[in-house]
Amino acid sequence: MALATNHSARADHLKKLALEPNPVLVEQARERAESVQNRIADRITAFSGSMRFVYIHALWFGAWIIFKVEHYPYGLLTMIVSLEAIFLSTFVLISQNRADAKRQAVADQHWQLVKEEDRQNEELLGLSHQILELTKAVHAYAAAQAGSAAPEPSRDNARPAT
Repeated sequence: MALATNHSARADHLKKLALEPNPVLVEQARERAESVQNRIADRITAFSGSMRFVYIHALWFGAWIIFKVEHYPYGLLTMIVSLEAIFLSTFVLISQNRADAKRQAVADQHWQLVKEEDRQNEELLGLSHQILELTKAVHAYAAAQAGSAAPEPSRDNARPAT
């Protein structure tokens, strides 16, 4: 019960967070919107992937058959639907290409970040090695200073050699 409540609280918290869009995707969308062809393809793809598209086609096919626009085997309807399927499959491919381009843009940005982080990590490792060497030198110097400043034992306290 507590786990479900905690999960629900986290989900509510995530909904309240403002998500910033990836700047690479914003730039890509801006470039894509500059082309009339891309805007048309995006609108057709958005419409043909909606339930409204399905409902309109169900009504259209039903009306075609009920009002007997043509008789069975519906040759004209079959041809119209086949042509529509050809065009829609092209728009699906266009949509997939757009999605691939988005993924590639994000992957390219991620790769640049990985390379930059790798460079920073190498720099930090170099600095860590320098700090280690300096620390060793300081310890060696302190040990040498402590060794030279230590008083020699007096002859009175010296033990006889056996």
